[in-house]
Amino acid sequence: MQLFAGFFLAGLIAIAAYRVHSLSRSGAIAAVLVGTVIFGIGGWQWAVLLLAFFISSTLLTRAFKRRKTGLSEKFSKGGQRDAGQVFGNGGLATIFAGLHYFLPNAPWVWLAFAASLAAVNADTWSTELGVLNPHPPRMLTNLGRVVEKGTSGGVSLVGTLAALAGAALVGILAAIFPPAPAPWTIGVWITLAGFLGSLFDSLLGATIQAIYHCPSCDKETERHPLHTCGTPTSLKRGWEWLNNDLVNLGCAVFAVLFVLLA
Repeated sequence: MQLFAGFFLAGLIAIAAYRVHSLSRSGAIAAVLVGTVIFGIGGWQWAVLLLAFFISSTLLTRAFKRRKTGLSEKFSKGGQRDAGQVFGNGGLATIFAGLHYFLPNAPWVWLAFAASLAAVNADTWSTELGVLNPHPPRMLTNLGRVVEKGTSGGVSLVGTLAALAGAALVGILAAIFPPAPAPWTIGVWITLAGFLGSLFDSLLGATIQAIYHCPSCDKETERHPLHTCGTPTSLKRGWEWLNNDLVNLGCAVFAVLFVLLA
């Protein structure tokens, strides 16, 4: 019965998100799968964390659109999330929610679930709010190098603070609504894990994420095989198979490993 209720709730949210163009068709289907497992197997406490990530990230994606004009040419995809983005951000959390069915009394499952969502929420907040920084970002691996806004691996004061706030939101909710009694300090550890996960995301973006070059615009971009101008892009640096969706997954994995091993 709970699984059916989870499917129903996830379906309603996915349909609403699809209608307002926050999710593509494939993204909506993926969101139903993710939501059904997390809502249906995990329960309402698990749903609270997922909804905090989904609602806040959706609102921030739509906010400050004028300030973000022209940045879409940097990112591999637009604001309408597809299945790859949904699984990249929520796939690991879904696995831990599923593990909860087999290990209902294991506190580390909740900890890992929350850390993974704290990381992707931190990364999303950093990306969406970092563009508001009054000065151009600097490359994480070379803070003396100024880069264009939206460049993978670029960091700024506003983006860093936004990442901390995004991780803290999930960490606080995880401490307030744990499925079993837990010390309030789990919120601190989840926040720290999420924040470090977002920094790891930036590190991957600055080093081994696939970054392409548009010869027509003479700009770096994540888009491939075509830039927004329609020109074919060529690999400039990084591993060709490591796209932004996998980097987001890596961000979540790092946070989980940190919170479980620390």
